[in-house]
Amino acid sequence: MNPDLIRIAIFSPAAALRAGLRALLAEDDTLEIVFEGRYLTSFEQPHLPADVLLITSDAADPEQLKHLIRAVPSMAILFLVSNNSHPALVFSGLDETLIWGALATEATPEEIMAAIHALDQGLLVGTPALLKQRLCPGADLQGSTQPPGSEPLTKREIEVLQLLAQGLANKQIATALGISEHTVKFHISSIYSKLGVNNRAEVVRVGARSGLISL
Repeated sequence: MNPDLIRIAIFSPAAALRAGLRALLAEDDTLEIVFEGRYLTSFEQPHLPADVLLITSDAADPEQLKHLIRAVPSMAILFLVSNNSHPALVFSGLDETLIWGALATEATPEEIMAAIHALDQGLLVGTPALLKQRLCPGADLQGSTQPPGSEPLTKREIEVLQLLAQGLANKQIATALGISEHTVKFHISSIYSKLGVNNRAEVVRVGARSGLISL
């Protein structure tokens, strides 16, 4: 087994969806599917621990999820959440030490691939609405996604934060937004001040936890 590969376990009751995910992941030679099943019960005693568990919300049983996390504590989890799923039930098996992400089942292939690689790097990823459902249960999804007590980010600052989360350098952010590198530095300084952070790793973590960053 190549230690540089990201090992993936896929779970979904829908055979067509599993096939689609399998075909998608096969396009990235840094990923390896080590297990595939309909429900978590089939992965009760994994002999090939996965790095990332890719699971649809209808395959998630909270108690089984807790058992699996205890068995493979280093594993990250990416939920694909359908519109008719109740987020509180989907996320109830998670604890604060787990690396996880959440995307809608309608997520693009690019979003799913980006999320898997981000999770492997220890980042929390997902759409703002789904992240907020886990981090702030019962919160108004139409309201502010800012951390309590912080000054709101401007639209441009959110754009810069999004590109920071994608790993872009200042010069690349300037090119993407059509602004000067000096202006990018100004925006980053303002973001750091508003979110109370000192470096890029912290700003990505706080931004993700606040629902400000989406893939």
